[in-house]
Amino acid sequence: MDHVTVQQIKNNPKFRQLVTSRSKFAWKLTVTMLVVYYAFILTIAFNPAALGASMGGIITVGIPVGVAIIVIAFALTGIYVKRANTEFDALTQAIKEEAGKA
Repeated sequence: MDHVTVQQIKNNPKFRQLVTSRSKFAWKLTVTMLVVYYAFILTIAFNPAALGASMGGIITVGIPVGVAIIVIAFALTGIYVKRANTEFDALTQAIKEEAGKA
């Protein structure tokens, strides 16, 4: 790819929209996961009895909470992939087509 094409892509408003929207969305998901994870870690550090409480058998509260954190991580990944495959890929394709015409 030559320098002129690269500059055309960088100056394309759709490219700026793609970079901005993808970054904002990725940061939102990242912050969500960090809040969930660090809330779990801080609970372990400052109130371990809360997660160590029995649920009426040999399972403690910490087990389903840990599984929920893993499920949340997969769900956030799925949300990102769904949006990437629809909105972000459509913008990328439009940028490629416009760059190819120039």
